[in-house]
Amino acid sequence: MALKKNARVVVVGAGPVGMVCALALNRRGVPVTVFEAEPEPPVEQRAATIHPSTLEMLDELGVTQKIIPLGMVSTAYRFHDRVTNTVVAEFNLDLMKGEFRFPFALQYEQYKMTASLAAEYANGGDFDVRFSHAVTGLTQTADHVDVEVSMPEGPITVRADYVIGCDGGRSTVRKFAGVEFEGFTYPERFIKIATPFDVATLNPNLVLRNYFSDPNEWCNLFKVRGEEPGGLWRAIFPVQERESDETALDPGRIEERLQKFFPKPGRFETKYVNVYGVHQRVASSFRAGRVLLAGDSAHLNNPIGGMGMNGGIHDGINLAEKLAKVIHGEANDSLLDLYDRQRRHAAVKYVQAQTIANKRLMEERDLVVRRKNFDELRKTADNPETARSYMRRAALFDSLRDAAAIT
Repeated sequence: MALKKNARVVVVGAGPVGMVCALALNRRGVPVTVFEAEPEPPVEQRAATIHPSTLEMLDELGVTQKIIPLGMVSTAYRFHDRVTNTVVAEFNLDLMKGEFRFPFALQYEQYKMTASLAAEYANGGDFDVRFSHAVTGLTQTADHVDVEVSMPEGPITVRADYVIGCDGGRSTVRKFAGVEFEGFTYPERFIKIATPFDVATLNPNLVLRNYFSDPNEWCNLFKVRGEEPGGLWRAIFPVQERESDETALDPGRIEERLQKFFPKPGRFETKYVNVYGVHQRVASSFRAGRVLLAGDSAHLNNPIGGMGMNGGIHDGINLAEKLAKVIHGEANDSLLDLYDRQRRHAAVKYVQAQTIANKRLMEERDLVVRRKNFDELRKTADNPETARSYMRRAALFDSLRDAAAIT
């Protein structure tokens, strides 16, 4: 069956998930309009790790080979014990050569990917990206969705066959669709600190991705290119409930956190500091009629392990494949219910479960349990077979396999 006359999908949110989903739809011959409330792609130090499974998906869209030279290739990640200043375990993706098409993760900031996709692909009526366009309402009927949009010139209403909400954890699309966001919010917050100082000069055991366990205050440390020569080291720490944002953002407290894990003479220069809440939530459904959800709009998790953006991109690719078939008349819209079943399963069983477990490992206080956890992690890393199994799961290949088996 031919494409329905004037068929169009509206994607709300021009982050990495929205832009990849829009590109995947466009490559399948579906006209797409992306609405983004911000005036331009915001330069935010948010997600930056692209896992091997996601690199394979992006390669099918012609993106991966273009972004590899722009990012930093990370073949290994290490777990450290801050108390003893030792490496507990290393997982090296070189072991996955021959199994993974890309046996590495790519450190590439999400705002750069968003901007590059918009600049290279979104330049025509069939792939139309509009910044400074905020969605203010949705009205569904049996055969279309009317999207109310606020823009600088005044309000407009756009008619779409389907709407995809990729507009983040506070998703207006999800709220307009009446979908519950089930889960919990951690009592503590996280603080992210970016410094141009080369932290690797302080610790010879550092690689590009590092996880430091500590019974009182853990830390994740990883490197990105940033905007200047030398790149940025980004550290994430917990902020306990009793500590106010004002205290956490005080320069003296920021310095104290960095010096605890990476002692050095003199103060650290910082380029970026932010305190934010952390959630573990999944939408009760990823579909409400002609409205669909993907990425943070559909599921939120703590950032330990870098699974949020990757899981969201997996949502977008899965949805684009199915929605294109529906729009082209190759399948009825019950196929979109399969999207909901597959990706919600992946979010709950893998992304939620793994990120919760990662956080517990980092923050464990019981000395006996910490020692047992370290022994198990070391044993897993030292055995090539168990190490490969660990890395398959961490790179979300297991989640893709299990989701694909759901019918």
